[in-house]
Amino acid sequence: MSPTQTMTAAVVDSRDGPFTLQAVARPTPGPGAVLVRVEASGLNPLDLKIRAEQAAHARNPLPAVLGMDVAGEVEAVGAGVEGFAPGDRVYGLIGGVGGLQGAHAQYVSVDARLLAKRPANLDARAAAALPLVAITAWEGLVDRAQIRPGQTVLVQGGAGGVGHLAVQIALAKGARVYATALGEEDQTYLRGLGAVAIDGARSVEDYVAEHTAGAGFEVVYDTGGGVLLDASFQAVKRFGHVVSCLGWGVHALAPLSFKQATYSGVFTLQPLLSGEGRRHFGEILTEVAALADSGLLKPRLHAGRFGLDALDAAYGTLASGRAGGKVVVDVAHP
Repeated sequence: MSPTQTMTAAVVDSRDGPFTLQAVARPTPGPGAVLVRVEASGLNPLDLKIRAEQAAHARNPLPAVLGMDVAGEVEAVGAGVEGFAPGDRVYGLIGGVGGLQGAHAQYVSVDARLLAKRPANLDARAAAALPLVAITAWEGLVDRAQIRPGQTVLVQGGAGGVGHLAVQIALAKGARVYATALGEEDQTYLRGLGAVAIDGARSVEDYVAEHTAGAGFEVVYDTGGGVLLDASFQAVKRFGHVVSCLGWGVHALAPLSFKQATYSGVFTLQPLLSGEGRRHFGEILTEVAALADSGLLKPRLHAGRFGLDALDAAYGTLASGRAGGKVVVDVAHP
């Protein structure tokens, strides 16, 4: 096998095992696919669970190349691909789950429907931080809740990965946005975005009374699940809507029912796992890129820099819970 037919990839061979750099075959894009020269890969908490084989809904047989989020440049296109050409700068939620190769490698072959042209005013690191969290936020607020200008929107966990994008998308859509967070640093960050920051340690009754005169919020996006989803049922307005991207567990629906409110869930990985609805990922990311290029959306990044040879450290930083922004891995090429 000649050097031009190989690439470097970070492979994990066992549950929660270390990443090892290996020379593997460089993929060739088939019909409908694009070969992406990877520049950066964003990390998400779900990557930790996939590596540890703790996500029943997001299995990936090991050994595997993980990494769901990618930003890079089109190297080649397969038959039937329209809208992309070599040299295009793209980003997307592309694999690392369900047996699909992920972005912790120098190249990856991607279903073209999953990709979009990346924001012109963001570098590869910033673009790679967006796909999973931006799509998850968009599906909840736009696709499910169908937010409208002037509505009151509460984002539970507003400074987190999905949360900080949900706050910015809701603001861009003209909503009046409130967001919970623990700690003054995150609350200050939320105020800087233009949201009303709420101390997440306060009781639901307290902040609902202060900010809505007891009526509740028209749309509530829960990004944390568990007690935050229960709090969201309490915080929603009569005839309002609650949406969650972590709606696991058992919850009492009475607070929701008494308000004649509605609920919907977001399962962002479904198109990757089933193959259905993949084109919508590209459509969403095209909209997100437009918001970024208009100055209305910007990811919050961890300041540290990691290469493929430091993936274990990158995953450790994410697992610590103290990253203070999205962890992104830079992918070097000779």
